Amino acid sequence: MTPLARHPLLALTPLYDATAAQALFDTLCAEIPWNDGDYTAAGRRFRLPRLQCWFSDPGATYRYADNLMNSHPWTPTLAALRARVEAVSGVRFNAVLANLYRDGEDAVGWHADDEDDLGPAPHIASLSLGATRRFHWRPKPGVVGEADALPLPAGTLLLMRAPFQQQWEHAVPAEPAVRGARLNLTFRNVVAPA
Repeated sequence: MTPLARHPLLALTPLYDATAAQALFDTLCAEIPWNDGDYTAAGRRFRLPRLQCWFSDPGATYRYADNLMNSHPWTPTLAALRARVEAVSGVRFNAVLANLYRDGEDAVGWHADDEDDLGPAPHIASLSLGATRRFHWRPKPGVVGEADALPLPAGTLLLMRAPFQQQWEHAVPAEPAVRGARLNLTFRNVVAPA
């Protein structure tokens, strides 16, 4: 995977053509047991502006917003996708977080995937299926660099190389004009607690 000229820690490659990407989108939307979109943080219940589901190897647990994600075993479709993503990226993964953005109103705000569960320097591979959405990034305070964005069409794989999560934040903001759904799979490697 070749780094983007606009950011040396990001690499983007087409992984599936439009027909294959649509078939994967349809299959995964039907077979993933999506959650109800609610989570608890700081003792309060919130509605997540997208649906999620966590898949992992046995023992690969993950906390997000102080919530332990309920893990599901890999489906045959996801296991095949993991093998392809690992072959292309050169990185091994033991978990994937599936996010379903039902339309352009669903979003994810500014954040970094820098939780302790992911180790000190995680690599994360993000496969986009369905509607094209814009991926934004900006430097964390004290980091030199420029904010920017790029579209992620269906079938593209974005690799966020270390130390991207330690130095940068990213987001997929709402785009009300987008009518279609987007499915995003973020492959991760969860480390065992020390």
